[in-house]
Amino acid sequence: MQSAPLTSIDSPDMRRAGREFLSVALMDARNHTLQLASQLAKTLEASNFGVPQLPELDPPLWELGHIGWFQEWWIARNLQRQRGAGCDPRATRLASIEPRADSWWDAAYVAHDDRWALALPDPDAIKAYLLGTLETTLELLEKAPDEDDALYFYRLALFHEDLHGEALITLAQTLGLVMPVEQPGARALREPLLVNATRWQMGRDAGDGFSFDNERAEHEVQVPEFEIDAQPVTWSQFVEFVDDGGYDRPELWHAQGWSWLQIQAAGEGQHMGGRGPRYVDQIGVASGAVMQNRFGTPRRMLGGQPAMHLTWWEADAWCRWAGRRLPAEVEWEVAAHTAARRGFYWGDVWEWTGTTFRAYPGFTAGPWLDYSEPCFGSHKVLRGASFATRQRIKHPKFRNFEPPQANHVFVGFRSCAA
Repeated sequence: MQSAPLTSIDSPDMRRAGREFLSVALMDARNHTLQLASQLAKTLEASNFGVPQLPELDPPLWELGHIGWFQEWWIARNLQRQRGAGCDPRATRLASIEPRADSWWDAAYVAHDDRWALALPDPDAIKAYLLGTLETTLELLEKAPDEDDALYFYRLALFHEDLHGEALITLAQTLGLVMPVEQPGARALREPLLVNATRWQMGRDAGDGFSFDNERAEHEVQVPEFEIDAQPVTWSQFVEFVDDGGYDRPELWHAQGWSWLQIQAAGEGQHMGGRGPRYVDQIGVASGAVMQNRFGTPRRMLGGQPAMHLTWWEADAWCRWAGRRLPAEVEWEVAAHTAARRGFYWGDVWEWTGTTFRAYPGFTAGPWLDYSEPCFGSHKVLRGASFATRQRIKHPKFRNFEPPQANHVFVGFRSCAA
């Protein structure tokens, strides 16, 4: 199918982008990656990018090299790249321009803990690898047919790099490093929205441009009438939960969440002794003031700003306290598509839903086998996007997913009437 014309590389319609826009977007993504690397180097270069080993992070030099490796693996080294999602992921590959690339950056075979012990190249060598792999990608793209299958891996590489760009920004937040990104401001609280019952088409089918495998296949869902918040829960709303002893009331918590909370409370160096969200140093119950560390700087949060860096357990506990519930992902999607003109706002923070991450009916794994399937059943679905997400990723059908304890990402939540 001929790709539809676009007007911007920042549009979510980049999922249907043809060669011309893909070429520009791939260069834009690589420039963004290199800019983030340069920003990180200002504080990490003296330690050769050495950072503490944490389960939620990858070493920054590994992260950067993996971005180039992924693009080269699926495009330049992939003799079946024009087959798109029909490619055999286990087919023999051509050699990399870096002979040790697979032993360093293949996420399927290099375990997370092992990445910290690798003798990785220095930043200049990784930058050269990133530039070299991009150059080959763009040369091959010029010769590729302008159709969905032949462009599948170019689109995949683009969105993969965008997602890892946000991971690098998340790394900076986790380590308390300066990162000059614009963060969400305060919004006036709006009344919840009533959304009528409907039959909704979830998912995406072939012929609709690029889609991640967990977004397929299209299927109809009957959705009863529901009431949903117009925007994510704010700090002023979350402080009320803390003020009412929310962190000390086991009846509000899922059993696994309560166990997680006790571990946090017992851990040394936990913010507020595990009695508040991650990176929060102070909650003034009387004043409603919240001090949260953002990129290494303590900042006073405004009451109308979205509460951020919350686990699924905390979001679920707040909802129980408020007599509400987390939205099902289909409810979030329906509201995002149908209630925007009535004030449904998203895009400042990722949002937990009440839905466990599972395959849609008719699911078939894509060539990137370790993307979705390993997380089915253990992760929760996040919808929306954050302030650190590239605009072209911000698609209302995109399914993000994290384990329920994940609070390092820029995540909040909204609620529905119970």
